[in-house]
Amino acid sequence: MALYNITHPAFFLLTGIPGLESAQLWLAGPLCVMYAVALGGNSVILQAVRVEPSLHQPMCYFLSMLSLSDMAMSVATLPTVLRTFCLSARTIDFHACLIQMFLIHSFSMMESGILLAMSFDRYVAICDPLRYATVLTNEVIARMGLAVTARSFIILFPLPFLFKRLPICRSNVLSHSYCLHPDMMKLACADITINSIYGFFVLISTFGMDLLFIFLSYVLILRSFMAIASREERLKALNTCVSHILAVLAFYVPMIGVSTVHRFGKHAPRYIHVLLSNIYLFVPPLLNPLIYSAKTKEIRQAIVRMFHRIKM
Repeated sequence: MALYNITHPAFFLLTGIPGLESAQLWLAGPLCVMYAVALGGNSVILQAVRVEPSLHQPMCYFLSMLSLSDMAMSVATLPTVLRTFCLSARTIDFHACLIQMFLIHSFSMMESGILLAMSFDRYVAICDPLRYATVLTNEVIARMGLAVTARSFIILFPLPFLFKRLPICRSNVLSHSYCLHPDMMKLACADITINSIYGFFVLISTFGMDLLFIFLSYVLILRSFMAIASREERLKALNTCVSHILAVLAFYVPMIGVSTVHRFGKHAPRYIHVLLSNIYLFVPPLLNPLIYSAKTKEIRQAIVRMFHRIKM
């Protein structure tokens, strides 16, 4: 019977940046620019890969998946962030908050899985180049993409139900302009041990393992670099990995910062939590298209050709 007596608020109240409430309208402009660059830049990369035959290769297919994941993440946070900063409309329905929480964590896990798949692509391209085309066929790439998507939804499916079993009676005010599980479960007035353990399990078994395998793949790649006699060839091979390394750093460094502060920085100022969470969610979708278009010659040339055809 206790399951049916659990109380939930009809809505949650979202928060912009603590201490900067009076400047929220001014912050709306830069946020809109960030969203426009993230959505526009990733759309350009998707279109370039679609129309340019020279980009129909495994690395670019994985990049398309990364762009789709980044766009989905931006779309998942866009409504509540802009409503909070532009309209000062802070309320979000309880069930809508659960859906947003599930989507944000799912798309984040997808991005981690795609970065792992991209590291495998770089490993095969550098360590076993003669088998690159036979190992990473279109069918294998499609299966990897489906596996990454399925893993995210299956592992995170219990999360909304684990939260719904908790009574919320302390407050209904969240610390961010979007819904995250670590933030939401702090509002519960019951034992959250199961939620904390499951969240930690998800963090270690997915993000942690992905990062470990990415690191191991680059250990093997580095060993192959050392076997290349020519310094020029070594630098050329290394240059093909630079974009991916930067994308990995842009994703994992803020994520590790957020996880560390949430678990061990309970006495840190609130704006530190909010700032790190915003960097974690907003920066990768913004930087990834800029990184790949600036550092990857084939993508840069394809984008230039695409815009040249549009002008004509």
